[in-house]
Amino acid sequence: MTTYSISDLARELDITTRAIRFYEEQGLLSPERHGQDRIYSDKDRVALKLILRGKRIGFSLAECKALIELYDPASGNQKQLQTMLEKLSEQRAKLEQQMLDIRQMRLELETAEERCRIALTQSMGRQKVKTKISKSGAKFAAKRAPRATSPSRSNK
Repeated sequence: MTTYSISDLARELDITTRAIRFYEEQGLLSPERHGQDRIYSDKDRVALKLILRGKRIGFSLAECKALIELYDPASGNQKQLQTMLEKLSEQRAKLEQQMLDIRQMRLELETAEERCRIALTQSMGRQKVKTKISKSGAKFAAKRAPRATSPSRSNK
């Protein structure tokens, strides 16, 4: 039987020893102890791989624990594999729904963005009209106002 130290598993699976100890505290792993040393079995290694895979595909730790508890190599792990297939199907359905939700949200964002752009363009167009009116009004008023004569010109 092959055994592993905590650092062996951490190095092999590219995780921290703290993460491994956390999974142990949660009851997902049960290494043997030799004094202060933890000795992990093949079963612990497989369980740890299952936990990491489960996390990547969105399983909760409780779901991972339930799958680990079904580990039974004597039966070919049939119950575990069947349950895993069911969980994968459920996860796929959740993911498909999330993808639909994301597409819908994206359409709503695009619609809101387009409406904002149209409103901004219209607002800027009205602002330009107001500015032109103000400028033309100022020009008209300047033409109608009497010009002040400068003292040097009026004396000539």
